[in-house]
Amino acid sequence: MKRVMVRSVFDAFEYVMDHYYPAGLEDEAVRSDTYAVISIQDTHTGGFGIAFTPNQHCRDVLTLYFDDIVREVEGAVLFTEEMAKQIIDFIKKNREADTLLIHCYAGQSRSRAVGAFALKMLGGDNSRYFTQANPNMHVYETLEKVWRQDSVQGDE
Repeated sequence: MKRVMVRSVFDAFEYVMDHYYPAGLEDEAVRSDTYAVISIQDTHTGGFGIAFTPNQHCRDVLTLYFDDIVREVEGAVLFTEEMAKQIIDFIKKNREADTLLIHCYAGQSRSRAVGAFALKMLGGDNSRYFTQANPNMHVYETLEKVWRQDSVQGDE
């Protein structure tokens, strides 16, 4: 992956639509890179009403439903180790895509945590994710924990 992009759901949709063109007018598309999407949706609304699907530019989609919380809250879904494993496997599987597009509702907390982790996992510097806003640390720390566990198990 050349790039990790963290966006709000609105900006993610705009990025995806930049790849669209009417039949026979491929040159009209603003973008032609390939991407994989991690779509983080809210549970209390049953999602955002937008579903990303694979196509010639979109190589793969992982949609997860969890809320922007850092501890158990009645009626909300906390990010789990199983979800972390799905994200790690998804990133590994889609390394050949040009862009990893990660979104949640606002692009500030959950997706920022996943973006920071993805960048670190891919060998990049993720410090900007911690200085420009506040990523959900429960999400980030869970991803780190599962990644460390996978690394240790892989060495055995």
